[in-house]
Amino acid sequence: MLTIAIPKGRILEEANSLMIKSGIINEEVKEGRKLILDDQVDDIRFILAKPQDVPTYVKYGVADVGIVGKDVLLEWGEGLYELMDLKIGLCRISICGKPDKTCDRGEMPRIATKYPKIASTYFREKGQQVEIIKLNGSVELAPLLGLSHYIVDIVSTGRTLKENGLVELEQIANISCRLIVNQATYHLKNTVIEELVNKLEDGVRG
Repeated sequence: MLTIAIPKGRILEEANSLMIKSGIINEEVKEGRKLILDDQVDDIRFILAKPQDVPTYVKYGVADVGIVGKDVLLEWGEGLYELMDLKIGLCRISICGKPDKTCDRGEMPRIATKYPKIASTYFREKGQQVEIIKLNGSVELAPLLGLSHYIVDIVSTGRTLKENGLVELEQIANISCRLIVNQATYHLKNTVIEELVNKLEDGVRG
């Protein structure tokens, strides 16, 4: 049995469509209270997890492969093989803030984000010194309350930004979901994993 870790929510919906189209599963993986689902017909076990936990389950071999956004890999995904771009979960990581907000001269910009590693790397590579403030949710609040000048966050439709009077100022990276695998598992279950990749590639192309 192949074990796949996958995030709940919108990514699960898009992954279901892709896996059915690719002939990997016959019925949708249903999201509910149960977090481990065994598909006896297709011989696959699904672990439904938080996105940031998917790389951990794969890294420690609890799951053979995982489906997760590139944003999560950039922040938490060291020591894993990235096998392919699934072309689902499309969005971007951007710097956002109030349209008229600027830093006072000599003031260090404060950046609120759920992605401190991504933000730090980006500003460091630009040669810009900033203060990173780690938040776990609703980062849009930070510039509204004066906690930060800007935020670094995922943007999809931009609706949440607009509703909170914020705008997208600068794009850092385009994001999509990737198929990842534990390095040891890739060698141990190479045949079945390559078969999975081939089917997904056909599904993405089709």
